[in-house]
Amino acid sequence: MRKDSRLSRVLHALVHLNAIGTPVTSDDMAKMLNTNPVVVRRTMALLREAGYVNAAKGHHGGWTLSLPLANITLLDVHKALGENTLFTIGLTDEHQSCPIEQAVNQSLAEVMNAAEQLMLQRFGEITLDQLAIGVPSVKAHATP
Repeated sequence: MRKDSRLSRVLHALVHLNAIGTPVTSDDMAKMLNTNPVVVRRTMALLREAGYVNAAKGHHGGWTLSLPLANITLLDVHKALGENTLFTIGLTDEHQSCPIEQAVNQSLAEVMNAAEQLMLQRFGEITLDQLAIGVPSVKAHATP
């Protein structure tokens, strides 16, 4: 099963944007994240809509932070990406009238819901500047 690493990759990119301190193009960011520039633009557009980044066109254009990292939480980014659930574990629905399946699904759903609520609460307590502790400031336009 493939893991969804989009949140982790976006957090990585945002901390790099902070460290670099100058606009970073979608092409440069795509190289850094080992992905396609179109994927970067689509993802960063979601963050722009949420007010976390800006985009400038032109020769010295690119993506920049619009807020300090201390004003952005993991939960903010998670929500901006449109993430609905943290877990990919699914419940079976092949035998909905079976009392055993019902009991299993109810127990699993309760545990997953409780775990997800705890994770989202914790996401809201962690700001991106905490992720950047110890990251040196680059302040030069170069591919990270």
